[in-house]
Amino acid sequence: MLIWFLPLFLVFLMIGLPVFFGLLAAPGLLLWLNGQERDITLLYRNLYNGMDSFPLMAIPFFMLAGELMNKGGITLRLVEFSQALMGHLRGGLAHVNVLSSMLFAGLSGSAVADTSALGSMLIPAMEKQGYTRKFAAAITAASSVIGPIIPPSGIMIIYAYVMGESVAALFLAGLVPGILVGVGLMLMVKVMADRYDFPVASRRYSWGERGQASLKAFFPLMTPVIILGGILVGVFTPTEAAAVAVAYALIIGFFVLRTLHLRELPDILTRAGITSSVVLLLVGAAMSFKTVVSLSHAPEQLAEFILTLTENPLLLLFLINLLLFAVGMFLDAGPAIIILGPILGPVFVGLGVDSIHFAIIMCVNLTVGLATPPMGLVLFVASAVSGERVTTISRAILPFLAVEVAVIFLITFVPAISMTIPRLTGFAN
Repeated sequence: MLIWFLPLFLVFLMIGLPVFFGLLAAPGLLLWLNGQERDITLLYRNLYNGMDSFPLMAIPFFMLAGELMNKGGITLRLVEFSQALMGHLRGGLAHVNVLSSMLFAGLSGSAVADTSALGSMLIPAMEKQGYTRKFAAAITAASSVIGPIIPPSGIMIIYAYVMGESVAALFLAGLVPGILVGVGLMLMVKVMADRYDFPVASRRYSWGERGQASLKAFFPLMTPVIILGGILVGVFTPTEAAAVAVAYALIIGFFVLRTLHLRELPDILTRAGITSSVVLLLVGAAMSFKTVVSLSHAPEQLAEFILTLTENPLLLLFLINLLLFAVGMFLDAGPAIIILGPILGPVFVGLGVDSIHFAIIMCVNLTVGLATPPMGLVLFVASAVSGERVTTISRAILPFLAVEVAVIFLITFVPAISMTIPRLTGFAN
């Protein structure tokens, strides 16, 4: 009977119950109907145990670092740096949007923060230059999914926590796929710019002016270098790296750029606290949900079903990508990873797929789901920032989603794309 927990959970989602409550209510109700009251206690105790983890402390720290840098005007410096490099191209502001997302990804690791911070700045600017509002919102939403792919990444920390993988290995494996997504989006922008005669954002900057823009952006751009460098060299753990990022953001904001003020800290801490609490509550609920997954023997049954389809790992990876893409349309990346990771990961590792490679396939696929209709979270954020309807943005984003899906299949069937850097640095076999 417990095998019905997933269909019941989906029913709860369709009737509008928040994900957090659905993750607890579906298994709790089935355990009660099955006469397993003792397991109900275990279910709700795991809600706290799922959050009580040192590695997960990295998430609120990275959220806080992103808020500090955004409030401190660092986002503006990244946009100015991007415009100095690419503003002279046709469709320049669209290119700036994508490059800014790639750079911002190294600061916050959050698609929602990216959409909110960059969208509020670039969508009005793009509209003023002649772009339609729906296009500006669509490219902002599409490029924001780079945030959780290029390190640091909140969802990769969650995956590593659930599956016992190395955070450093996942961070390194996400570098090239994240860059590929960005380059792919820029190529699509170029094709559309030539076809629809997009405007040029600015004149070509001289090398001296580009040098000045680079100096302004130097300290923000050092953030991912400090984070990744410290982790790889072994100076600090990923959680400690997140705390270092917060300290670095405070020093840059208060003493170097002098763009932060003490009166702004309560608001920054409140926003970071609310965002972090939502993520951690979802992680705790999903870990409780995972308890019922193990009790129901769903992983074993699913593995048997998958292997009846075919034992060819390449064909199975193709089918799983379709499944993950569909899941990403309705479920947020964090809960989806915690629910499906323990079910799907062991199956594919058993078929010879490297565990880090499968982790990146899953993380990138579900991250793209954040921008996929009908329930993609960043679509709603982009709608709130731009004032455009979600349905309108959903139609405009389709060409960019096609690019991102192509990248997903590329990294799926060419493991070297994600595995080369971890192997060269000794973090993967």
